[in-house]
Amino acid sequence: MSDTVLYDLRDGVAAITLNRPEAMNSLTAEMKVALRAAVDMAAGDDTVRAVLLAGAGRAFCAGQDLREHAAALEAGQGLAGTVQDHYNPIVRTITSMRKPVVAAVGGVAAGAGASLAFACDLIVASERASFTTAFTKIGLAPDTGMSWTLQRLVGRAKAAELLLLADPVPAAQALELGLVNQLAPADQLDTVARALAGRLAVGPTAAYAAVKAALDHAATHDLSAALDKEAELQDALAATADHVAATRAFLKKEQPVFEGR
Repeated sequence: MSDTVLYDLRDGVAAITLNRPEAMNSLTAEMKVALRAAVDMAAGDDTVRAVLLAGAGRAFCAGQDLREHAAALEAGQGLAGTVQDHYNPIVRTITSMRKPVVAAVGGVAAGAGASLAFACDLIVASERASFTTAFTKIGLAPDTGMSWTLQRLVGRAKAAELLLLADPVPAAQALELGLVNQLAPADQLDTVARALAGRLAVGPTAAYAAVKAALDHAATHDLSAALDKEAELQDALAATADHVAATRAFLKKEQPVFEGR
């Protein structure tokens, strides 16, 4: 792991922190390789039951490091394969991992940085956070999954506006639009986001995985297919230890203890 991406596992929560605060956590090739390794590690570790993605310092992530990108352009390398080799695998892992992912957005989330936040299951933003699609400002189209995630968060018309005009969206407006789930005072963001991730980490992990799978399936299928998928997922969950234990606890009027299996 690189020191540009920190990884800390405590109490079932894998905290992944983008750590280039002096550059607003803009993404270099080294950093993207490290981030891909970190999300892969969290996805594959059964002791991880929730993931918290955050940025160090005053920004969440300003997107692609444009100094490195400019050098690649000068060398005739174009995008140097970063969308296929870095961004796409990272987003696929975040969205498909069988555990919930919380983004803690403390400041600017721009371009691919905003895309990373939108790929997470829940977003907690500080009151000083802002989001901007940014891509058209430098003559590019959306990547890192934003063409898929953004319109599902705010609808196609608003997504088109945000992508075409690329105006910054401050935290309060982001909450109104449904881009984020909740706001927190800037000095309490880490506490609030960690509490949310901690709550998820002691929950029914298999059920959370099924929620993600059901939503992804329903987004691209008709009602009949969604009903079939729900039946498939429910049959699988009915056999889990967590469901059996929680049902027994409910009948005894006790609080269930979920073990994530």
